[in-house]
Amino acid sequence: MTEFFNNASTATSVIVSIALMLFIGFLMTRITKKLRLPNVTAYIITGILLGPYCFKLIPTNIISGMDFLSDIALAFIAFSTGEFFKFEVLKKNGMKVLWITLLESIAASILVFIVTFFILHLELAFSVVLAALAAATAPASTVMTIHQTGAKGDFVDTLLQVVALDDIVGLLLYSMAISIAVASQTGEGVNVTSILTPILTNIGVLILGGVFGIFLKLLMPKKRSTDNRLIITVGLLFAFCGICAMLDLSPLLGCMAMGTIYINITDDNKLFKQINYFSPPILLLFFVRSGLNFKLDALVNSSASIGTTPLLAVGVLYFIIRIIGKYLGAFLGCVWTKKDKKVRNYLGLALVPQAGVAIGLAALGARTLGGEVGIALETIILASSVLYELIGPACAKLSLYLSGSYSDKLEDIAPVTEVRETGEKKTPVELLIERIQKIQEELPKHESIESENEAAFTEAAENQHEALLARIRRNRK
Repeated sequence: MTEFFNNASTATSVIVSIALMLFIGFLMTRITKKLRLPNVTAYIITGILLGPYCFKLIPTNIISGMDFLSDIALAFIAFSTGEFFKFEVLKKNGMKVLWITLLESIAASILVFIVTFFILHLELAFSVVLAALAAATAPASTVMTIHQTGAKGDFVDTLLQVVALDDIVGLLLYSMAISIAVASQTGEGVNVTSILTPILTNIGVLILGGVFGIFLKLLMPKKRSTDNRLIITVGLLFAFCGICAMLDLSPLLGCMAMGTIYINITDDNKLFKQINYFSPPILLLFFVRSGLNFKLDALVNSSASIGTTPLLAVGVLYFIIRIIGKYLGAFLGCVWTKKDKKVRNYLGLALVPQAGVAIGLAALGARTLGGEVGIALETIILASSVLYELIGPACAKLSLYLSGSYSDKLEDIAPVTEVRETGEKKTPVELLIERIQKIQEELPKHESIESENEAAFTEAAENQHEALLARIRRNRK
């Protein structure tokens, strides 16, 4: 394979590499699906297998040339997240969810920073950025588990709002942390300016993203075709990424603002569904490329650039300390806002997963910091993300069960009155029929997408079936 790439043109090498990443990434999900593992795990493992530490199927020049994927993947992730920031929902829930989110995010970051900088004596640049990345979570695993169990109630509502706000807090912390890290590396020192500058910059990015959201709405009249809606949206996302790349900024906050403004002024959920159908290949390539960058040898070696502790020990401690920080922060946030006991005790368990946003920010951080510090940062986040995705869904399901948000008992899923108006108890058969009817009523209605030809064919088949049944009944008589 190496000889093939040496003899092939650049265009051929890129096309074949992308084909390998897509196809093998897909095949790996067939294995992880049987093991009930998330797709992100499959993609990262695929990258490791294709990379320089295993089969060496992707050339290093192709890997280094794909660093733009982190910006594009983050743009799609952030824009889709904006769908969940409806102002009416945020206004209804007041400040409680915001306080819980701030406390659980900041607690995880503070604990990680204390351990890495003050106890392990690692470099400030590495410690502060790793601590900021600890704030982010991966809502996909949690949301998937909620859908699978059919959980609902105050615990679920609080959880969904917290994971939606989590990544915004994580990005703000990352923006401040990366400025402090760069200042410490260049010897300029940390001052008020180095902290305020990223905050003001992110406010500017938010405003620009909001303007793009309004512009997107203006380009989406009702008569616009489905294909053109997708083309315009992707074009604007790429344009925003390009502007941010020229200014050396992360596109995450701006794209999130773009999606937020668009959903609030249009209430158009269909566009987000289109984007979610379009983005999987891009996200696959991004996560596989992250696996290609994974430095296996760095895990067992200590780096003079960040400290004397081996990265494997740092990774294990980061994995454990972040979970403790998330749980304690969520617990204290719920106590502060006087949430129910079940929400207080189990919310932190559902905040364990970490993948998409953290991996994207780690890639940006590695690019900004460079050298061994950047390699160490991305290695820790990739290794821990695989572990978080392994235990994340189980923790989320456990928290939903312990909080009483779902049950596998039919009487809990579809409660009905067990006594008639006359005071007599209903029979088990009557109760079963009523519960089945209630479940049917709660099932979502599906719109018909049949064409006229399909509808006519279906109608003819049904008529023929009814005629056959009538003939059978006559023969029996």
